[in-house]
Amino acid sequence: MKTDSLKSGILSLVLLGVLLGAWQFAVGGTGASADMDPEYAALMGMQAKGGSAMPTPVDIAVEMWRHISDPFYDKGPNDKGVGIQLAFSIGRVLLGFFIAAAVAIPLGFLIGMSPLAYRTLDPFIQIMKPISPLAWMPLALYTIKDSTVSAVFVIFVCSIWPMLLNTAFGVAGVRKDWLNVARTLEVGRLRTALRVILPAAAPTIMTGMRISIAIAWLVIVAAEMLVGGTGIGYFVWNEWNNLSITNVICAILFIGLIGMLLDQVLSRLSRFITYSE
Repeated sequence: MKTDSLKSGILSLVLLGVLLGAWQFAVGGTGASADMDPEYAALMGMQAKGGSAMPTPVDIAVEMWRHISDPFYDKGPNDKGVGIQLAFSIGRVLLGFFIAAAVAIPLGFLIGMSPLAYRTLDPFIQIMKPISPLAWMPLALYTIKDSTVSAVFVIFVCSIWPMLLNTAFGVAGVRKDWLNVARTLEVGRLRTALRVILPAAAPTIMTGMRISIAIAWLVIVAAEMLVGGTGIGYFVWNEWNNLSITNVICAILFIGLIGMLLDQVLSRLSRFITYSE
């Protein structure tokens, strides 16, 4: 097992090196036009002569280090460190995510345990589920009149459905003989839900939570581009308006790393609560 992990790690590093080398080769030899406006060239993060319209991996590495070395500086509304921007985004995602979990998991239990509740709520779920979360943003801004709360509401909307459906599926799929044993022992419904159904459905619930956090992290970037102010989505849009392609790529890498970290946290938690029959 350790040998396979080592081999896969080495192959991943080799593949990364090949991709970076191809990137460096592809953009390193292309030069900017000699008569390009120097001011415009500076905005693009390159020199008027001998520069590259697309930043090289070395340029990205240098800029990434600059961001990492001072991530929390604050020089005004439009000039904040990437650490501050990520903190705002993560805070919104986690707030909307946990509110969605507080609603979706109990409701999923109700739907999974009650066929009547399932038949009653299923039409509403099927109508609401396919709606893009961003479609709610104009309505949220109009009614709530606060961009931060509106972004949290959009995260809530996009997070609730995977958790709700996975919870209902996991609860409904609990083995009947376990429930029959609980009835034989005259265990109450609440205790049955907490001591029998919840542990059995927990892996499925965690799968829904992993899906939800991934979708929430995707949506928050687009939402912050719309509402502006703070957040990594706003940072990407602001850097694009400044024609800083290097910073846009750095932000994309930070978004990917944080998304991977959030997924890994829930993955470790999922393995912790998963049991073998």
